[in-house]
Order: sequence, then C-alpha cells, then structure tokens
Amino acid sequence: MNITIKPENKRKINPKRIGLFFEDINYAADGGLYAQMIENFNFESIDCYGDKADYYTTYDGGYAWKLYGDKKYAKMQYVMGSPVATENPHYLRFTADQKGSSFSNQAYDGIFMEANESYRISLYARSVLYHGSITVSIRKNNEVIAQKEIELLDGVAKEEKNWKKYEFHITAPKLVEGADFVITLNEIGCVEFDFISMLPQNAVCGVFRKDLFEALKDLKPGFMRFPGGCIVEGNTLDNRYRFKDTLHPIEHRKFNWNRWAVHFNKEENDYHNQFSHYGQTMGLGYYEYFLLCEALECDPLPVLSVGLACQFQSFEKVACDTKEFEEFIQDALNLIEFANGDETTYWGNVRKEMGHTKTFGLKMIGIGNEQWETKEAGFFERYYAFEARIHEVCPDIKLIGSAGPDVSSKNYQAAWDFYRTKQKEVADNFVFAVDEHYYVPPKWLYENVGFYDAYPRDVKVFAGEYAAHIEGVEDIEHKNTLEAALAEAAFLTGLDRNADVVELASYAPLFARIGYTQWGPDMIWFNGDKSYLTPSYYVQYLFSHFAGDTFIDSNLLTKKILDTDEKEADIQKEFLDSKQEDTKPGLYHSLVMDSEKKELYCKIVNATAQDVDGLTIDCGKLILNPKTMWILTSEHKTDENTLDNPSVVALKEVSFVGENIKIPKNSVLVLVYSCS
Repeated sequence: MNITIKPENKRKINPKRIGLFFEDINYAADGGLYAQMIENFNFESIDCYGDKADYYTTYDGGYAWKLYGDKKYAKMQYVMGSPVATENPHYLRFTADQKGSSFSNQAYDGIFMEANESYRISLYARSVLYHGSITVSIRKNNEVIAQKEIELLDGVAKEEKNWKKYEFHITAPKLVEGADFVITLNEIGCVEFDFISMLPQNAVCGVFRKDLFEALKDLKPGFMRFPGGCIVEGNTLDNRYRFKDTLHPIEHRKFNWNRWAVHFNKEENDYHNQFSHYGQTMGLGYYEYFLLCEALECDPLPVLSVGLACQFQSFEKVACDTKEFEEFIQDALNLIEFANGDETTYWGNVRKEMGHTKTFGLKMIGIGNEQWETKEAGFFERYYAFEARIHEVCPDIKLIGSAGPDVSSKNYQAAWDFYRTKQKEVADNFVFAVDEHYYVPPKWLYENVGFYDAYPRDVKVFAGEYAAHIEGVEDIEHKNTLEAALAEAAFLTGLDRNADVVELASYAPLFARIGYTQWGPDMIWFNGDKSYLTPSYYVQYLFSHFAGDTFIDSNLLTKKILDTDEKEADIQKEFLDSKQEDTKPGLYHSLVMDSEKKELYCKIVNATAQDVDGLTIDCGKLILNPKTMWILTSEHKTDENTLDNPSVVALKEVSFVGENIKIPKNSVLVLVYSCS
C-alpha cells in the first residue's frame, strides 16, 4: 500500500472547521452540562401531552419533590401569591405539625458527592408562621452524610416580600451516590421555599459540570452551534427558545417545557411518555453559551427562529407582513448587539451588567433551523428579510442558511437553487454557508465519501448535523459502536478533501444522560457522577486536533482491496487525487498540513476486517520525519464503550517508523510527521 503525495496541489482550508453542536436533548442542559443537581428547583415543572399541532400542558409543581420520613404531620402545597420572581410565580408552602418534618428532592438519580469536595447550596425561604432553624442534609439509607443548620428570619418584613436568600457550603467525608437531598423543619410551623439549588463548587464558570466541560475542551472545537436544533423552533411558537428571556438573573428566567418531552408520544401511550416533565430552567442561557464558547476558545454560532414552529411537529407560523414577524428580526439584531456592542449600546450594556464588559466577537448566525420551503411556510421570503435587515446594519456577519432535514429531496435542491441564485443577484455575502443534515446508515457514508467532490465552490457548506445510525440496533444506549465511528471517519476524509467548500462540520447530538435519552447515537454519555466517551467522540478528536490548514492531494495505490464479505480481491486500484471511487467499505485517507507547526497529518481509515501491511509514503521532495501515531481500533466493529467499560474502543498514541506501517483492521490512524 503506497500513498504518493502531490505537494504542488494544495488548497487552503478552515482550520476551525470541526466544531460542536449543542442542543438540549437527552437532558443535555438541565441534568447535564448545567451543573444544577436539584431537579425542578423552582417548582415550575410542567407535564406535557399531545402530538403534532395538538400539544397541551398541565402544571405539576411538585414533580421531583416529596415528603420525607413521617408523612402524617406534614403538608406540601405549590402556590402562587407573592413570589420571588413573577416570571416563575409558583413556590412551595411547607407546613409541619411535628418537629422534624421533612421533604426531599429526587435529584434525577439521586445526589452524588465526591469526598471532601465543596458543594454550594442556596435557597429562598420565608417564615410564614415559624420561629427556629431548618436543616439541609444529604442522606443515604437514613445515614446523614452531610448537613447544615441555618436559623431562619421570622415573619417580620426584613426583605422585600419577606423572602430571604440563604447560601452556604457543605462537604461529605466520603463519596456518596444516589443520596437524598432533604430539608427539615426543626420546629412546628409553616415556611415557604423557592429556588432550592445545589451546585458543585468546581463547576466551570460556576455553571458547567466539570467532567463534561473538560470532554468538550479536550476536543479543541473550532466553533459551537447553539442552542439547537429543534428547540429553537419549538413544537409551538410559544414553546420556542427566546434568548432575551435568559438575559436575567436565574430567578427571572422563565421556565419553558422542552419540545423533546413529547418526542415518544403516540396513541398507544395516550400521547404521554416517561419524559413528559423534561423542562428548561434556562440555567444555560445565551450569556452562558457565549461564556462556554469563550472558555472553549471556539467561535459562537447561535441559531435563531424565523417565526416558524417545527415544520415536522406543527403548522404554527407568523406571517411575514406582521408586527410579530418584525419581533423575530429584531431579536437577531439585538442578539448581535448583545454579543458585539460596546457598553454604550442598550444590549451591550446588558452584557456588561451581567459581568462581561468585553465583547464576544460574534461572526456567524444561523437563520432558522432545519427549515425548508413550502407555499405555506415561505421560508425563502423569511430568509431574504432577515438577510436584508442584518446586513444593512452588520454587513460582516456571516449568515448560515438551511437546506432542510436531508440531502436528497426536492426541497434540498430547491434550497441550493435559491441560495446560489440570490448569491449572484443580491450580494456575494447573501449566504455564507448552507446547513445540511444527514443521519444515515454507515453504508451511505462509505458510498458518499466523495459527496462534495462536484459541489460548486461559490457557496460554502455547513455539515451541521450528521451521524452514522447502525441499522438493527433498537437500544438507544448501544448505537455508538466502532462501526459507526469508522463510517464517520471515512466520510470525514472526504470532508477534508473538500474542506474548501465544507467550511464547518459538527456531529450530533452531543450529550445523552443514561436513562433520560430520546435520541441515539450520541457523542458523550453520562449519569449523575460519571461520563464516558464513544468511538465517535475519538474520531471527532482526531479530525479536530489534526484539522490542518492546507489540504494536499495524494494518490493511494493498493494491490488488495477487501470487500464487505472480508474476501480479498486480486485487483489493483488507484485512487486518483484522493477520490474514493470504490463504493464498498475499504480504505480511505486524506492528507492535511499545519503550516504554522510545519506538520503533515496522514489520516487513514481501514474499515475492513483484515490488517493491511506495508504502508509507505512517497513524498517526493518533501522531507517527512515521523513524530507520533494515533490509533483508534478494537477487535470487532460491534464493540462499544460503556460506563463500566469506558475503554473498550480506546485511542492510543504510539511511536512509529516511516516505512512499512501496519494499518490494523477496524481502525482509524493519524500519522503525524514534521515536514520541511
């Protein structure tokens, strides 16, 4: 097997093209990256029902809360009247007719605490008819692991509306998991509570769960698209994600039900499923998303609604000639000002007051999510209106359009015809890139490694959501196999080759909490205390770390091409200019260079069931010195990582020599050379 480099055939590529797509699906925000440990901490939970164009909700403020211990002499009521924040008007009224009466929170799968680590607890309380202290404790099997007693103010109005915020820290002398979070009244009486919070002190920026943040940081992403995804649109317009609602203190961020709460609804379950309480407390708001991008050192790519609810799930829309539609456009302009405006602007000052004087350097915005043109929806008219207004004020902002939910339909083709025509007729910045989505079997990815070879280069592509979906695997938690990762890696070699047109790419979805999952596969899995990385994660790691800034053409020559039946074909095939013309899973490669580091990265995917020996590289006048080799492999394509066995499919770094390199079966390799 020989690779012949053509160093004279180069083209510049975006070194930040491999990024992240974050959507609050699979409890990725509340219960996930947002480090808040208390479930329904603001007593605003909603129970969600319904199906397409017929959704409804009922208030269920007591979800995740219950009486603890002796229930005979205590009562929990979820009331309104004089709240901490009018945006979240409900709160708990707890009455104890016996000392020691308690209530608890289920905290998803229970409270997890590391030994000797600090956790920050805060709560609002108001003494109605109460004189004394309360105790906040963490308990497991009736054993008190950690606790704190605090004296409450009495009913005299010492604070506005008599509410008082209490904050303190607790630690546990030993590791505990699956524990109860308990609040106890040490006297008889009545106390009201709201916004009961528990966060690990080591949360990054005081917000992000540390292990999940570090997994993102280790990827070295070039950008992050947020906050979705379908939640941008909502299953109803009222249910959509409103970024301005999140630019407040947490108490004043209006609770929203999550559109994924109804994902599994069908007639057989009376249009009501086990995730019906999935909600958004907005602890991850737009400010936090920008902070996350800053901490990850990647470019922010927010996506905004265009006045269309999810076209799969709804028929709701606002007409383009209405004041309501103007509000959607104004949201885009205000968002740009929030991110980029100085403190003399209204929204720039809002950012400053939130604690960030420096601008966020926003360069890109997505106009709509997964929208497509129909006579009723009128998406093209909407995009045209957004583009004109945004570029009138901010001509340098790069706009991302949508090609809909697939890459094969008439809607997809119509979208590309629209963008390319308007790019010529209106302005050369009419659209920067078009967002394409594909969740497909591995076979499709292998067969379409050259998908972008013939694309015109006038408009860029954003491969915004993609993943290999293994056919025949019904269990959501077992879809992230090595087979999926190999197919994704093969496809990414084609994106490398076409990185002059594929400007951005992000795998989806990003996170999944075990036992709380609506969609699979997913890149990073976790529970309340641990997480594990999938083979797909490691593929993204390799293509992000070794993205390069220059693509170099090369030929691959092999005497043996292995087919899917694991049989050898005694043929010789040449892959000219890196084009994978064989449609069977086999050998795939790409070469990119990092000009600043003066390194060459040779990426090879062996999707066959046999090792390939004797790889050599003919580099001509280019001098290559082997530095290191990264290998992702395992014995079987069905192998996967789990919480109990997180390293079945492991990424390893080893040394290598420059000749006769062995390419293991079922593997992704990156050979790193210094070059001159």
